[in-house]
Amino acid sequence: MLDTIRHDAITELRLARPPVNALDPGLVRALRAAIDAAPAQGARGIALSGRPGMYSGGLDVPALLQLDRGALRTFLDDFFGLCGAIACSPIPIVAAITGHSPAGGAVLSIFCDYRIMARSTDPAKPYRIGLNEVQVGLSVPAVIQSGLQRLVGRYRAERLMVAGTMLDTDDALRIGFVDELAAVDAVVPRAIEWLRELLRLPPLAMATTRTLARRDLAAAFADKDAWLLDDFAAAWFGSETQDALKALVARLKR
Repeated sequence: MLDTIRHDAITELRLARPPVNALDPGLVRALRAAIDAAPAQGARGIALSGRPGMYSGGLDVPALLQLDRGALRTFLDDFFGLCGAIACSPIPIVAAITGHSPAGGAVLSIFCDYRIMARSTDPAKPYRIGLNEVQVGLSVPAVIQSGLQRLVGRYRAERLMVAGTMLDTDDALRIGFVDELAAVDAVVPRAIEWLRELLRLPPLAMATTRTLARRDLAAAFADKDAWLLDDFAAAWFGSETQDALKALVARLKR
């Protein structure tokens, strides 16, 4: 489900839940626990990776459709807590985006310190990233919107989220959704290299400046009531969202 690989002072957390690293309750809890534990285990940086060609397919919709309202509410609390753990991590985290990254996969990446995305070897079949929740009947919560707005600007984020746009790698780089591109097999090594370069800086000055620079992210996750999880859960069980999600599952099965 989640592989932990040490690169000296850097910990790689590799999503390992075939076939598409979909985020179910177990994977979300495991990843949150690993991120929280990493600093005490001696890690000075984290690289969050997936398998070649697929970073994460987002939320495991078929699994989540089986949950009742209480269990879904618990999952949402865990997922937003995971996003908060990434955003507020005392050590830097790089998203090593090894392939496609729709919806929940993109959400995890936007709260990292830096994003390195794989460039497909087939120009006709580029990897894509985006918050495409609207396309499957889900709204994008405010705290997640704020993360994308921080990267690409408020108006561009609005246009992307309202349309549920999936960007190819070149467009994602051009607008700042990701920070750099690399060959698939070079994404993780480049993420490790970026972290090592950062960690060579005077540690106190770097850490203090980083904390100040990311204070807006910490503030966004400080008030759990502002996450409006009950509203999201209510919408999840609404007819529009249920119909759209079930149609998605039927397409996936085909």
